[in-house]
Amino acid sequence: MSRPVLAIGEILIDLIVSDDAPSLETANSFSARAGGAPANVAVAVARLGLPSAFCGVTGDDPFGRRLRDLLRLEGVAIDAMREASGFATTLAFAWKDRSGDGHFQLVRGADRLLNAGDIEHAAIAEAAAIVVGSVSLSDEPSRRAIELAVEKANAANVPVCLDLNVRPTLWPGSEALDDALAPLWRGVTLLKLSLDDARLLYGPDQDAETIFEWVGGYGIPHVVLTDGRRGCWYPGPDRAPAHLPAFHVQPVEPTGAGDAFTAAIVSRLIANDWEGIGREDALFAAAAGAITATREGAIDSLPTRAEIARFLARA
Repeated sequence: MSRPVLAIGEILIDLIVSDDAPSLETANSFSARAGGAPANVAVAVARLGLPSAFCGVTGDDPFGRRLRDLLRLEGVAIDAMREASGFATTLAFAWKDRSGDGHFQLVRGADRLLNAGDIEHAAIAEAAAIVVGSVSLSDEPSRRAIELAVEKANAANVPVCLDLNVRPTLWPGSEALDDALAPLWRGVTLLKLSLDDARLLYGPDQDAETIFEWVGGYGIPHVVLTDGRRGCWYPGPDRAPAHLPAFHVQPVEPTGAGDAFTAAIVSRLIANDWEGIGREDALFAAAAGAITATREGAIDSLPTRAEIARFLARA
C-alpha cells in the first residue's frame, strides 16, 4: 500500500452562519458541520484517491464521535486520532462578509491538547507527506507537538506542507505568530498561504513579489499564494510569481476552498515526485477550490478527482 498523506492538527465543528448575515453581530442561524483545516485536507486527499491519515484530538462528546465516524466513512485512517475525556470538541464560527470572503472565530477545546505522545503514535516516518497548520501553534502542548512533527518528518526525509491559516483572535499580535513560526520555516517543503495571511503577518503592503522573495529567503522549495476569487500565484520562470486568474463560479460558501486547494497541490507534488509546481498543477488546485466554493462546506463540499476533471474539461 502507498504511504499516506498525514494531516496533523485541529478537527472541529464549524458553526456556519446560515442566514447570510455578514458578521456574528447580526447572525441568528448557524449550521453545524465537520471541519478544521487539517481534517478538511485529510478528507480532500482521500477524495482525490490517495491514502490519507489524520492525527488530532476531539472531546469525548457527541461532536467528537460524529467527527471520528465521518473520517472513518471517508476512508481516512484515524489510528492517531484521540478523544480527550472531560474536554469539549473545538468549535469554529464561520461567516462570509459582503464581498464573499470567509472569516472565522474559534472556541478552542480539545484540539489544543495534541501532544508529543500523539506525534509518536502517528508513524510520521511512514507518511508520503505531512500537512500542518498554524492554528495548533497558538497553544501548548499542541505547539510543541507540531514542532516535533516537523522535526520527525525532516529526520525521515518526509515532505512538510505548512498551511498558514492566520486566525487573529488566537494571537496577541503578529509578533507572537512570527515567533511560533520561526522554528518551522527551515523544515518546510511546501508553504501554502493566502495574501490575507501574509498581510496579517507582515503588514498590509505585502504583494506576491515580496512574499515570494521572503519565502525564498527561508529556502522553502515550493510555495503557492491564494487570494480567493482574485486568483492565485505559483512559481514561474526564475521562481518569480506567476498569476492564475480564478475560475468564474457562483460562490455559495468559501469554507474549505483553501483546504481543497492545499490537498490538490500536495497530490500533484506527490505525483511528480516533488519536482515543482507548474501551471497545470495550479489549475488543478484552483479547480478544486472553485468547486468547493460552490457548495455548502466544509467537508461536504470537497471534490473528487473525477469532479475536478469534469470541471476542467468544461472550463
